[in-house]
Amino acid sequence: MCKSMVLAVAVLFGFMMAGAAPAPAHYQLKQKYVLGGEGFWDYLTYDPAGKRVFISRGTHVMVVDPAKGSVIGDIPDTPGVHGIALAPELGKGFTSNGRENTVTVFDLKTLKQTAKIKLDGAENPDAILYDPASKRVFTFNGRSHNSSVIDAKSNAVVATIPLDGKPEFGVSDGKGTVFVNIEDKSELTSIDAKNAKVQKTWSLAPCEEPSGLAIDQKHRRLFFRMSQQDDGCGKCRYRQGDRHASHWRRRGRQRF
Repeated sequence: MCKSMVLAVAVLFGFMMAGAAPAPAHYQLKQKYVLGGEGFWDYLTYDPAGKRVFISRGTHVMVVDPAKGSVIGDIPDTPGVHGIALAPELGKGFTSNGRENTVTVFDLKTLKQTAKIKLDGAENPDAILYDPASKRVFTFNGRSHNSSVIDAKSNAVVATIPLDGKPEFGVSDGKGTVFVNIEDKSELTSIDAKNAKVQKTWSLAPCEEPSGLAIDQKHRRLFFRMSQQDDGCGKCRYRQGDRHASHWRRRGRQRF
């Protein structure tokens, strides 16, 4: 069990000129904060409106002021918590509790628990996200190979989506499409958030074990982290509707 944790804050120096090639990005370590506290850590989520960082710590969620490096709150009773999803327009937050197959709902202002949702048919909910277009929360359940879909307004589970393998991490394009990487099959899957159905699945071969996943909504690009790579694999690029992917050796971005 980790007794302390260091939060590193990096600042980006650089800019992108309209109509021109982007200038090289230069990153500089700005500050380190030793947070301490009990529990291992997993995902963290930044709250732009509240200027807070939510950090999962195994049995609770630590809330941190990233400007000062101080702990400003805590959300207890989240057994096996992996991820935190925020629905700012609803004033709600959600945590995926892997040990008890539940989702904790909390108030974004008070950080108090307002509900706990039981996920029937789900085992080890891991990554979690909020899709603003459908106003739904998606948990990606590692052991049961599926995704639980929750109506963020009513807290009701409205669907369970079967997946091809073990889901690892998911992102939303903000327009009603959710993407999740399937770690054990080296695949990327897109989900229609409104209809709660798988749309497409792409192979990432020869890339292996996709874990991290990020999205650039403006330029419609996906970024992967692969646990294992060979010389012919680095990053892949996708367009929605493509049947095959073209692999880039040095760039880890995907366009969809």
